Amino acid sequence: MTRVFIDGSAGTTGLRLAGRLRERRDIELLVLTEEKRKDPEARRAIMNRADIVFLCLPDAAAVESVSLVDNPDTVIIDTSTAHRTAEGWTYGFPELTGQRERIAGSRRIANPGCHASGVIALLYPLIHCGMVRTDTPLSCFSLTGYSGGGKKMIADYESQTRSPLLDAPRTYGISQSHKHLPEIVRVCGLETAPLFFPIVGAFYSGMEVVIGLHAAQLNGKAADLMDLYRTFYDRSRIIHVDENADESGFLSAAAFSGRDDIQISVAGGDERIMLTARFDNLGKGASGSALQNMNILMGIDETTGLVLG
Repeated sequence: MTRVFIDGSAGTTGLRLAGRLRERRDIELLVLTEEKRKDPEARRAIMNRADIVFLCLPDAAAVESVSLVDNPDTVIIDTSTAHRTAEGWTYGFPELTGQRERIAGSRRIANPGCHASGVIALLYPLIHCGMVRTDTPLSCFSLTGYSGGGKKMIADYESQTRSPLLDAPRTYGISQSHKHLPEIVRVCGLETAPLFFPIVGAFYSGMEVVIGLHAAQLNGKAADLMDLYRTFYDRSRIIHVDENADESGFLSAAAFSGRDDIQISVAGGDERIMLTARFDNLGKGASGSALQNMNILMGIDETTGLVLG
């Protein structure tokens, strides 16, 4: 039985992971008592006992936790931003070329960011196959449920006295220095970071990432995009490509709430193309991705325990 510990089990991602792991018969979930939850020595001891440790912490705390692990057999899956572009860490997106095998042999895995997961799922195949140049100026936006902002944002949105400004979608990351941009640039091999417009809405979970392209930005035909995505993701049971993805001319960001898969679609015409990835910011954007990586490490079906359509 695989022994698993979650450092930061009181946060949104940690709570979701803990709930899902308790349902597994092949996992022994190691738990600290409340009074020892922040005790460094207690955390050190339990992490070095574990086969797999999930870090569901702010960046600085995640770096500190890594320093407590000296058991060479303990695998760390970090859900924070701290190690996504760090040397010695494997980026935990199995659907990228050769990445599933790298994850299986790694002891340090950085779970992707939620927004980054959608951008990379759409953009990486186009870069990898030469359909989009690495120096192409790009723009993308991402609609997310408020659970992606953690406990404070959840409390703000669910307060009975919340500001009426929260009733409408709100753009953030307006400095164009969003923390997911470095991993997008590195993983996709971009020469310039895209313009990125994250937007939070008054719904609990779900995500819709959109990239717009002009036909002149493609080395190929717009009609070939669906075939390219199908070929690239033909081994995946988690990322699927749908021709008729809309709901009577609309695309809801909440359509995949509660699920762990990603839907990719292509819309628009020959000259202006709309690429869309829809998933759950708490699913493939967080706990679902972390569980997928854990399953790969365990050498079992990577979809074990995942909620797929």
